[in-house]
Amino acid sequence: MKRRWNRWFRWSLLGGLDPSVDGKMTATPLTTLRPSISYCSSPSLTTVESQFMCRFVLYSGPPITLDLLTTEPTHSIIHQSYQSRLREVPLNGDGFGIAWYAPEISPQPAQFRSIQPAWNNVNLKHVARVSRSDMILAHVRAATEGLGISESNCHPFVAGPFSFMHNGAVAGFLGFKRSLRESLSDESYMGIHGTTDSEHLFARFRDHIQRGRNPCELARMTEALEATIQDVIEYTKGATIPRSTLNLAVCDGGHAVVSRCATDGGEPPSLYVCQGTRFVCNDGVCRMETGSGDGAAVLIASEPLTDDEAWREVPANHLVMVAKDRSITMRPIAAGLLLKT
Repeated sequence: MKRRWNRWFRWSLLGGLDPSVDGKMTATPLTTLRPSISYCSSPSLTTVESQFMCRFVLYSGPPITLDLLTTEPTHSIIHQSYQSRLREVPLNGDGFGIAWYAPEISPQPAQFRSIQPAWNNVNLKHVARVSRSDMILAHVRAATEGLGISESNCHPFVAGPFSFMHNGAVAGFLGFKRSLRESLSDESYMGIHGTTDSEHLFARFRDHIQRGRNPCELARMTEALEATIQDVIEYTKGATIPRSTLNLAVCDGGHAVVSRCATDGGEPPSLYVCQGTRFVCNDGVCRMETGSGDGAAVLIASEPLTDDEAWREVPANHLVMVAKDRSITMRPIAAGLLLKT
């Protein structure tokens, strides 16, 4: 109980604001911020999973302004930061981040991160309104106990052309963190700036993709992500609860691979995909257009951003691969990779 109150008190210090339905922020007395006793008591999830799950969204399609993901949809990523529908704890107030690509300027993604709650960052609102991209990753964070709240711990992480984000937790991470770091190449090791399990997974991914020989970039990224999942399984075999949840998203500006994974083969955190011709917002109503037309658009998100019927749940322990032409392929994570229950 003390830990839950500390989290609520920290959110109040970072803003103490209550986002209303019309998007305005109103001060809320600390005494009204009372956590429900049911928030951390899911019978189907471990303690870590039930309390500390993030939310993310990935977009690939015709260029849109960032606010079509952050603020405009009914259930935008900012809305999910304070009123998640599919988490035991509805708040994700331990920071946020966005990565987006401007290939005409640089192959490396732009990045904007903050430890403020996403709903309380005015700069995010203004940047998102005027920044446009055809590949966007956005993430709101609920920090895992012991991994700290700092800007360097906020997702997405970026290195070279790659951007990476994670929803879930790695079992027993602090117990094997040192040996994992010792296994990294110098370049990947020096690229770690924070303390999260997620950023260390990104470092392992970068090592795997550097060693990859597949001439198809999407296939090489997929193989590297599966190898990273295999690393987690090997490192966590000795954990008291070896189950890790690995909803991972990685992008190089043209391709993307996203996993929905629980390493024990069980039910992972939620993940949905929506595909159409383009994602639009008119007069506050957002939708994925699915009729005939040029181009294609893909959204992959922890929770549906809109009430479109086009959203479908990604099956448990599957990968979603987004090609450069925005066609998508879903398949199970490699047979034999997951732990046997």
